Amino acid sequence: MKPFLLLATRAENYAADAEYASFLRYGGLAGKDLRRIRLEAGPLPELDLADYSGIFLGGSPFNSSDPEESKSAVQLRVERELGGLLDRVVAADFPFFGACYGVGTLGRHQGAVIDSTYAEPIGAIEVTLTADGAADPLLAGLPTSFAAYVGHKEACRTLPESAVLLASSDTCPVQMFRVRENVFATQFHPELDVEALVGRISTYRHAGYFPPDQADEYMERARASVVDQPEAILRAFVTRYARD
Repeated sequence: MKPFLLLATRAENYAADAEYASFLRYGGLAGKDLRRIRLEAGPLPELDLADYSGIFLGGSPFNSSDPEESKSAVQLRVERELGGLLDRVVAADFPFFGACYGVGTLGRHQGAVIDSTYAEPIGAIEVTLTADGAADPLLAGLPTSFAAYVGHKEACRTLPESAVLLASSDTCPVQMFRVRENVFATQFHPELDVEALVGRISTYRHAGYFPPDQADEYMERARASVVDQPEAILRAFVTRYARD
């Protein structure tokens, strides 16, 4: 099988390694089947899409809607590189799955309005599939509504004209969309389980997602939640697009 590629941007080694482990676990992949490139550590190398089965984009501390003048040189470079890659991915309708940061990155690339209107605190929310979502092969077998983990400072306020809405929630209307047939983005995190979310809360305690002194409360709420459906989406993506 040709490997999948995980594009990552987390500078904290614990969070970056935990994210990679989560994509391996829920994608049903061995280490040799998932190459990782940490974009925050250096420039994106030249990629031949033909070398891969598909691409994952993990979550990020970056917010694409931040004022340009406030972005670091690293963030600006990463955004340029991802924009150039998405030019090729969308044109080729190449299998792509962006989790959380994927909505901001793919949405902005496709002309969506990305801002803080529908930001959500860290925790579990209920996601509901649209009719198009229920009909999409990637979501086959999922219940119409299911719990998912979120935690983001920005979201898609207006869906790109090129996109099909696949899932929504009361607190954030755009939870998942598709561009063409094979390019996907979710606002929720299908790669997270309870312990991974608790680890994120600890790592990003001072990152502005919640008051730092409330971290323990967020961890307790996370441990009390039951989220066991979204992980199937990653396995479905791998199963659908794995190729020799």
